[in-house]
Amino acid sequence: MGEALLSVGIDIGTSTTQLILSRLTLENRAAPFTVPRVAIAGREVLYRSAIHFTPLLSDTVIDAAGVREIVEEEYRRSGFSPAQVDTGAVIITGETARKENAREVLSALSRFAGDFVVATAGPDLESILAARGAGADEYSREHHTTVLHFDIGGGTSNLARYAQGTLEATGCLDVGGRLIKISPDSGLVTYVSPVLQRASLCPVPSVGAPASPEQLRPVIQTMVEALEQAAGLRPGRDRLDALLTQGTSWTPEPVPVVSFSGGVADCIEHPPSHWLAYGDIGVLLGRAISASPAFRGVERYRGGETIRATVVGAGSHATDVSGSTIFYREIPFPLKNLPILKLSAREEQGSAEELAAAIRDKLIWYADQGGLTQLALALRGEANPGYTRIQELARGIIQGLEPLLRAGFLPVVAVEADQAKVLGQAMAALRPGPVLCLDGVGMDNGDYLDIGAPVAGGAVLPVVIKTLAFHKS
Repeated sequence: MGEALLSVGIDIGTSTTQLILSRLTLENRAAPFTVPRVAIAGREVLYRSAIHFTPLLSDTVIDAAGVREIVEEEYRRSGFSPAQVDTGAVIITGETARKENAREVLSALSRFAGDFVVATAGPDLESILAARGAGADEYSREHHTTVLHFDIGGGTSNLARYAQGTLEATGCLDVGGRLIKISPDSGLVTYVSPVLQRASLCPVPSVGAPASPEQLRPVIQTMVEALEQAAGLRPGRDRLDALLTQGTSWTPEPVPVVSFSGGVADCIEHPPSHWLAYGDIGVLLGRAISASPAFRGVERYRGGETIRATVVGAGSHATDVSGSTIFYREIPFPLKNLPILKLSAREEQGSAEELAAAIRDKLIWYADQGGLTQLALALRGEANPGYTRIQELARGIIQGLEPLLRAGFLPVVAVEADQAKVLGQAMAALRPGPVLCLDGVGMDNGDYLDIGAPVAGGAVLPVVIKTLAFHKS
């Protein structure tokens, strides 16, 4: 088939802002005379931007105009235009996601994002994108082993553990190279992140105080020990628990392989000669991780990307495609930021009336002062349902979504099982107008879904599953 999509990845991190453009190649992997099975067969990075320091107006405000200028200039240098972009992701990561105007920054980038680009800042997705961008998932699969990947940036460390190529867990720690900033000229501390002050595990320098490697050793060592505990390489979890990012969790397990990406990863392998090369503690943190006996005692995988891992993941791995038995009619693609309403297995198995009641009961979750909002109903789907059962499911879904449909919204259904075409046809027979039913997509409550215009001759839909999470201190 050989159809290609142009994908953009923009990562606005605590320390740096980057952009990449990638070509995603679609391929039909099904045998002749069978239902198409379209998948992303190739990912090629076409353009890597320079690495820019993220412009800030203050410790709590991102310079939205400055970020926009960076992205505009990198598009110009790449030779591509936003109108050519088919898919991708804008990721606001780490401490930057806690800034007061993170949403304003995304709005400022909207005209550079093309028709179908997601904007997200969830730590779980960050962890996955960084690990995939660095190749930790492939290494785990190819070597039949477990890999714990650390993406250590300026404000946070995102964790993703893969076993035989399958994602087991994600997490996030307040460990990063720019949690303390020091003026290279005066040697005085210019910034200390509130997260370190909350942790209260060791003395933290004050703004305006002089700093030296010796004075910073306790806080650096505490961060390294938190990473060791996360990898199950140090007993206990006191450091780990103190530095877990609010709203996240992590269960440590001993791992045979670790890998690192992010700006601090370059300081692990090849640190600058001067400890204040970047005006922060990143060099000291990288040196301490490199010297850690715990990390030296396990295999270390070095991926193809370090500081660019997250943006490569955002540009090349955020997008997937739906299953090939989809049904759509009169849909105004693309659809963006659809919250997921997922029923329990027991609710799905009920009669049409019980299914409708369960949907209506949960619609209230998505009501605000302006009423209901467009959403996507997510189902697991039943194994080999008969014609009568499909008709019953369709009737229950349409009846359950009736309040949403009366408000002018679309019936959008995503099924994990391979049955969207027949279910969509049954739904379409019950009502005129728009209907969308796609399969091969697994989601949960709390996720959001973007759906792009059909590709591969209309056989599949580009989809991005994400978490829109803006953290607050």
